[in-house]
Amino acid sequence: MKNLLTTILLFVTFLGYCQKKELRSAQKLLDQSFYNEALDVLSKIEKLIPNSDQKYQAQYYYLLGWANKGDANYNEAVTLLRKSIELDKLEKYKENANILIEQVEVELINSAVEDNKAEDFKSASKKLYDAYLFNPNKDENKTYLYFAASSAVNGGDYVLALQYYNKLKDIGYTGIVSEYFITPIKKDSDGNLIGIEEKISQTEYNLLKSSKDYTNPRVGKTESRLPEIVKNIALIYVQTGENDKAISAIKEARKINPEDINLLLSEADLYMRLGDKVKFKALMQEAITKDPNNAILYYNLGVINVEQGLLEEGMTYYKKALELDPTYSATYLNLVGLILEGETVLVEEMNEIATSSKRSDYERYDELKEEREKLYSSCLPYLEKLIEIDPKNIEALKTAKNIYYTVGDNEKFKLMSAKIEELQNQ
Repeated sequence: MKNLLTTILLFVTFLGYCQKKELRSAQKLLDQSFYNEALDVLSKIEKLIPNSDQKYQAQYYYLLGWANKGDANYNEAVTLLRKSIELDKLEKYKENANILIEQVEVELINSAVEDNKAEDFKSASKKLYDAYLFNPNKDENKTYLYFAASSAVNGGDYVLALQYYNKLKDIGYTGIVSEYFITPIKKDSDGNLIGIEEKISQTEYNLLKSSKDYTNPRVGKTESRLPEIVKNIALIYVQTGENDKAISAIKEARKINPEDINLLLSEADLYMRLGDKVKFKALMQEAITKDPNNAILYYNLGVINVEQGLLEEGMTYYKKALELDPTYSATYLNLVGLILEGETVLVEEMNEIATSSKRSDYERYDELKEEREKLYSSCLPYLEKLIEIDPKNIEALKTAKNIYYTVGDNEKFKLMSAKIEELQNQ
């Protein structure tokens, strides 16, 4: 019996010696970044680990997690490292294991960024989702889920994207974060403040907000991503032919955030995609009551009224849009196009009487010609302003060229021709 106990003790001692030897060997290999070799060494003692001392188990899983990280087996690495932390009662490996987990997350995100650049959206989406799972309660990781959904959309995997977007909606993700701004104190020769506001980090903000060299420290908030998320959920439902679910998703979100103008616009956009222009128009008018100085809202109402044949109303909305934002080129282009729609009827009648020999037709022709020139004169200010703010707009230049030719302004006709030729030769 004594000999048997001695033999067992010797065997246990031998196993412990083997474990320590292999663990030291794996550690040396990992220090030199020989990850596959370390994995081979650790595999030799895999069956011994469950029955070994807890301190050796903690070391084993720490080294195995490290090796898997180096071999880009990220999910496995995090699982093993967390297991090591759980077993590491002496906290010998805890700090390094947590550092490795953080590094895994960074490497995974960087890899996903590269995948997106290479348009390998499926791979990017999976990596971003895996990064989210590392710590799903952390705000930053919820953002990984948001980008995982975006990558899934880009990759055409709408089923997966819908799953991710619905998860984001269910957990109440908005993506709102604080932004920090401050203005350097710089003055011109007359003593006027010319400093330009700068966006800075929270750490810099805390350091500089009391500095005499800076002024106007302020904290802002980014826009909520919820409207975009709900809009994408609705659009995916539209894509899959589930229009009722699309409408329900938007209405549910608006019920939660009734004053959110972007959600209202998302609902309007949905009805536009569904071909319900009446509902779209009503929602856009509701949006204007909430945001009466938004030029884009008036522009969109101009578009929908023109499409419905309500030309005078469309003209009114376009002009209001220009009052609020005189730099939006699309409004000028649409307004010019709307004015010139009146030319068609005039030209058709002019062509009908062009070969007539009746004196009354001559007089009518001159009247029509004068009306057309007035039409051109009314749209030229908008066209010229459009060219001023968008000098490379070929469509605007060609329209102006034709009008100048028709009204006999040869100097401006030649100028437009030269600009068009210059742009076409670039």
